Amino acid sequence: MATDTIRLFLNPTAGRGRAGRRQKRIVELLEQKGIDLEVHSSASAGDIESQVLRQVDAGVTRIIVAGGDGSIHEATNGILRSENNAALGVIPTGTGNDFAKACQIPLNWEHATQLLADRIVADETPRKIDAGRFNDRYFSNGAGLGFDAKVTRVAQSIHLPIGDLVYLLAIFRTMIDGIASPRLRITADDYAWEGPVTLAAISNGQWVGGMFHIAPIASNSDNVLELLIAKPVTRRRILTLLPKIMNGEHMQEPEIVHQSVTKLHIEAEQPIPSHLDGEVQPLQTEFEIEVLPGALALL
Repeated sequence: MATDTIRLFLNPTAGRGRAGRRQKRIVELLEQKGIDLEVHSSASAGDIESQVLRQVDAGVTRIIVAGGDGSIHEATNGILRSENNAALGVIPTGTGNDFAKACQIPLNWEHATQLLADRIVADETPRKIDAGRFNDRYFSNGAGLGFDAKVTRVAQSIHLPIGDLVYLLAIFRTMIDGIASPRLRITADDYAWEGPVTLAAISNGQWVGGMFHIAPIASNSDNVLELLIAKPVTRRRILTLLPKIMNGEHMQEPEIVHQSVTKLHIEAEQPIPSHLDGEVQPLQTEFEIEVLPGALALL
């Protein structure tokens, strides 16, 4: 086993504070295997990203993140912004844990910690997975434009201890203001599409919001992204589509357009909301998106 110190980055507020409460046990499980740890806690949004970037720039080659999809998003950007390479280990302690699902990481955080420790001790070769670039940012699981980005913003304002159901509640709250249908022009590889949309999802993994099986065909090791466009729908139609989306049974619905892509350009007539891995982005009108094959190494 490589004997270098591994940096553990932890967001104590992830999963409504679960990550912070589990820190002692996570450290204990890793150190019991003889893993030398240096623990770094996040103090604010963006802190994990800046800390990871600084450590990878300094030559650190293995990091572990204990947190949710937001923490993994920050770590991904920290790694990919660096000119150096580092492998990423994940201990899921968030709300949705969509990235963990995409990587077949157990959602039981203790089990995930133990398996990760065993792989590190055995010095197993990291598994390569794809990432995505979205303008000047990176994403590990997926990006979204339109309605789901508005839902994400609303979900972040809800502080009830209801787990994945926070996203379902956010959908209902978002629908109160009506369903916007911005007009988009999309060009992707040899594919083109133009018209009003409810949302456009660009998926590297299968899940968003913890409970929505948005892209059942997606794989983060196939060198492509899955583009799903939802044409304009009513509130009533959203309610009938939701169970299908939760079960991954929506792909053949008439409002859904699907295309596998490696690179795409999206233009909106007006600035629209977007998100990366559940992290809300500034309003924008132009989006350059591409897959980065094998860009992330997973411990």
